Amino acid sequence: MAKKAELVFLPSTLPGHIVSAIELAKLLIARDDSLSITILLIKFPKTPNFNATGIRFIDLPQLDPPSPNTAQTPEAIISIFMENHKPLVKDTITQLFFSSSSDFDSKGTRSRLVGLVIDFVCTTMIDIANELGVPSYLFFTSTAYMLGLMLHLPVLDAQIHTDFKDLATELSIPSFISPVPPQVLPLPMWTRNQYGYTWYLNHGCRFREVKGIIVNTFAELEPYAVHSLTSDGRTPPLYPVGPLLDIQGQILNPDQTDFENIMRWLDDQPTSSVVFLCFGSSGSFSAPQIKEIALGLERSGHRFLWSIREPPQDRLALPGDYTNPEEVLPEGFLDRTAGRGMVCGWVPQVAMLAHRAIGGFVSHCGWNSILESLWFDVPIAAWPLYAEQHLNGFEMVKELGGLAVELKMDFRGGDDDLVMAEEVEIAVRRLMDSDCEVTKKVKEMSEKSRRALMDGGSSFISLGRLIKDLMEN
Repeated sequence: MAKKAELVFLPSTLPGHIVSAIELAKLLIARDDSLSITILLIKFPKTPNFNATGIRFIDLPQLDPPSPNTAQTPEAIISIFMENHKPLVKDTITQLFFSSSSDFDSKGTRSRLVGLVIDFVCTTMIDIANELGVPSYLFFTSTAYMLGLMLHLPVLDAQIHTDFKDLATELSIPSFISPVPPQVLPLPMWTRNQYGYTWYLNHGCRFREVKGIIVNTFAELEPYAVHSLTSDGRTPPLYPVGPLLDIQGQILNPDQTDFENIMRWLDDQPTSSVVFLCFGSSGSFSAPQIKEIALGLERSGHRFLWSIREPPQDRLALPGDYTNPEEVLPEGFLDRTAGRGMVCGWVPQVAMLAHRAIGGFVSHCGWNSILESLWFDVPIAAWPLYAEQHLNGFEMVKELGGLAVELKMDFRGGDDDLVMAEEVEIAVRRLMDSDCEVTKKVKEMSEKSRRALMDGGSSFISLGRLIKDLMEN
């Protein structure tokens, strides 16, 4: 009886990671029906359920997250939380593939484990693959440029003995064409003695141990970084297989009542006339910043759809919707902009970007958001907030020759670091200018992103190479 080749995915269940991991799994099984995929879900409190046809999901017993006293940054909390699950992960995989009861699946087909696909914040799971004698593959959900930075971080750590935030000179990183200003590095990298820096360094040190690195990008978008990584002679085989997008919006479902109201409003707007403001699953603003954004939008004169979120009370929670947005908006704002603007809570971003009325996107520059905007040919105004988003913004605005409009690149989210209404107004006006050079470049890249996934495209070929390598293990 033919053996099924089984992959086990160990993703982070943060929205920016799990969605692209599920899309990768769907692509693999659609391409080769001899592959079978199991996704082990390590859930934080309040993590939603996930589902996708043809993929087996297994919820691991939920452990308490580490105390903020022992893990003082989000990167440390996530990394330690994943590490605490190692015994559960190993026991589960052993029961599935290495015990006497696991010889056959429910259809009577014998399966063989050909690899673990490990999220880049879960590198501690490489130990399990090594102990079980199974190849491990890294799944990198961010940019090839960020991957190059993390691979180079151990070198920078040995060369530079001060905090990066105190450097007066720019950094030379092999995967970048341009010198990199220290202030666009992820905030946890700024200070060496913090937990966030330590975990970035730990993860980067382990990346070269895996058998291959799967990246959610495509060669035409980041040609210099991809070439640098594939030709340095030290990086494991690279598989750029993106863009991996939930185009149908089926993984994270919206509230249908609000969704239908928003879609009806968009249907009534002219083509490419609406600027969409949305800042990801973790993006939120204080009341003073919301007032500045509102004034900037009002002065711009453009139609807008604006998703605003309230900062969470718990550092492990995601932002929520404001119960009464009028309390944080300027007095009379909703009345003055009635008809040309709509304020809402969380929205399914893909559905908004796909709508013909959306002509520009003010974004936090999360990598999934950038890939979605390129796919749907919607230019971005870059307003990075957290994680590696400042580096993403630098890449889009500077490194890639103007694929985004710069709004505020050095914003770090402090209460005394407001982006003023004038800055918002200027960026929106430039973004919505039909003669903007960024608009033309985004259209060209949109076409390339779609061709990359087609038969014979760069990502199609890369995915085939990955499957071939898996089957030869």
